[in-house]
Amino acid sequence: MNKEKKLIPSLPKGFKDRWGKELDLKNKLTNTIKNVFVNYGYEEIQTPEFEKSENIGSFLAEDQNNLMSDVFSFENEKESLTLRYDLSAPLSRFVAENFRDLVFPYKRFSYGNVFRQEKADSARFRSFTQLDADIIGDANPAQVDAEICNIISESFLKCGLKKNQFIVNVSNKKILQGLIKELKIDEDKQYKVLKSIDKLDRLGIKEVEKLLKQGREDQSGAFTNGCQLSNDQASEILNFLKLKDINDLQANLKNPLSLEGIEELKKILEIISFGKNQDCIKIDVTKIRGLSYYTGFLVETNLTFKIVNPKGKEINIGSVASGGRYDNLIARFKGADYKGSGMSIGIDRLLYAVNQLGEIKVDIKKPVLVCILDSNYIKKYYEIIDELRSNNIQSEIYLDKNKNLKKQLQYADRKKIDLAVICGENEFKQNKITIKKLTSPKENDQIVINRSDLVNEIAKLQ
Repeated sequence: MNKEKKLIPSLPKGFKDRWGKELDLKNKLTNTIKNVFVNYGYEEIQTPEFEKSENIGSFLAEDQNNLMSDVFSFENEKESLTLRYDLSAPLSRFVAENFRDLVFPYKRFSYGNVFRQEKADSARFRSFTQLDADIIGDANPAQVDAEICNIISESFLKCGLKKNQFIVNVSNKKILQGLIKELKIDEDKQYKVLKSIDKLDRLGIKEVEKLLKQGREDQSGAFTNGCQLSNDQASEILNFLKLKDINDLQANLKNPLSLEGIEELKKILEIISFGKNQDCIKIDVTKIRGLSYYTGFLVETNLTFKIVNPKGKEINIGSVASGGRYDNLIARFKGADYKGSGMSIGIDRLLYAVNQLGEIKVDIKKPVLVCILDSNYIKKYYEIIDELRSNNIQSEIYLDKNKNLKKQLQYADRKKIDLAVICGENEFKQNKITIKKLTSPKENDQIVINRSDLVNEIAKLQ
């Protein structure tokens, strides 16, 4: 008889389980940022993980011969479905479908997992959690875009990061688009040029130069065809990427579209200067953002402290919060034409970095363990646990009345539980309870109290 083949318990590459302290920290970061969004007047919506493939679009595609190569798509009997790659495409569908019931400008935030069919590494996942905030509708663009920058800064500061630990970089897509027109780069190459420049932080200037010209080979030996620009065209773009100051941009760029983008940036910075977060925000025209639906303002947030992979090698984790203005995304749908601007925080990427920093603590109350010493009193043990829970004291009862006290306390120790309620026949007859403080020195590790004082005494000790 053939033995049943045992399965190997493992996840596919690019996916990760989260639990324990790491999940506690993720929940703290998420809840903190959600509270910032609510404080700014945003309301939450939830959209499904799947959308119709035609609604998702092909904004991620690296392979122009396979426009859906970077997403997970599935065919059923009636339609093609795609797992959402971000929360903006579902938002555009939602607004187009429900615009009659929404109040504009519509301010929403959304939280959930997104999925990308791409190469995975220690800080880059195929499934990861995003937390988005967007403003849709007719409003002053500078005020809207400035609020997106402010809400990023506010979120990171509330999470516990210091102002010198992150930078909110702002740019405008029109600035580079104007230069591309000035250089007479063929239209069919323009999007690929933007995608190449978007890799600057990850690959460096020399590798981007290769992508702008003939192409590059990565460490695995895979070759990416370049944009086939001339030496002069590539040189002009590389010189542009060295410009940092808005005055330098105005002095070196003459195309009307570039100047329009510069003026839009100046208006955003003016609004930001009215608040308290301006020293967190700076201009960086190298931040292009690879998604093709952005039309102007761009934002990308980077951390300034070192991050290492599991092997101890320092890595570039990339952007932890990014976004921009997308004035045509919703117009793809019939009967809907709304401008939008927003940003997305990569919660898992932020978590990966913050976890290494070790400076943001999570205050988690451990449950009280009610031990079972005498199975004849099982009803009374459940009365104790019910009283604790009714008073919002996290508590659990040991789930095997046949185990001795030593085994029960070993369980508490492994779970790092601080307090144990211990009652035997004598305590029940005297209407007393013993509370054992599991993390205290032996000479002060337990107290005996009246049964009626249980809730008050536990509350004092937690």
